[in-house]
Amino acid sequence: MDNKLIILSAPSGSGKTTIAKRLLESGMNLEFSVSATSRLQRYYEIEGKDYYFLNADKFKEKINKGEFLEWVEVYKNCFYGTLKSEIDRIRNNGNNIVFDVDVVGGVNIKTLYKEAAILIFIKPPSIEVLEERLKKRGTETEKTLKIRIDRAKMELTYEDKFDKIIINDDLEIAVKETINTVTAFISK
Repeated sequence: MDNKLIILSAPSGSGKTTIAKRLLESGMNLEFSVSATSRLQRYYEIEGKDYYFLNADKFKEKINKGEFLEWVEVYKNCFYGTLKSEIDRIRNNGNNIVFDVDVVGGVNIKTLYKEAAILIFIKPPSIEVLEERLKKRGTETEKTLKIRIDRAKMELTYEDKFDKIIINDDLEIAVKETINTVTAFISK
């Protein structure tokens, strides 16, 4: 198939979800790949639009059945993954696919699809800025904040595996750079 895959990855709080939404609104032939997760649904999230919410047992069942393109256990019994059925659905619509996934999932998708995929890393200006962004969200406890910051430090070590690194110091500039990068990739 000629569909291209645009993979946005970043530590939590880097702005990748906001950038992905703006990319999808840019008028290109793009469709969002809704990930599955076993984490609890936040009050503002919509089933099937933001995520497919599964409990940990159901998620593990789908892993065992081979229903995921990629998946990762981010924290104990907190899974994220891309269902193969979601990719098939978007490809059958004839659209290019936008992923908003963690760095491990992003690298795994890129490995599978090679030149048909571009792997874009949305990087925070610093760990300190990232921590402030996470605190402002108001969704983290001290414990979960520490876990996310520790994970972000690990995710930053993947930077060299990406095709493009965009530092999100200024959201508008980062959005424009992402749109320009994706436009060039799709038109290749």
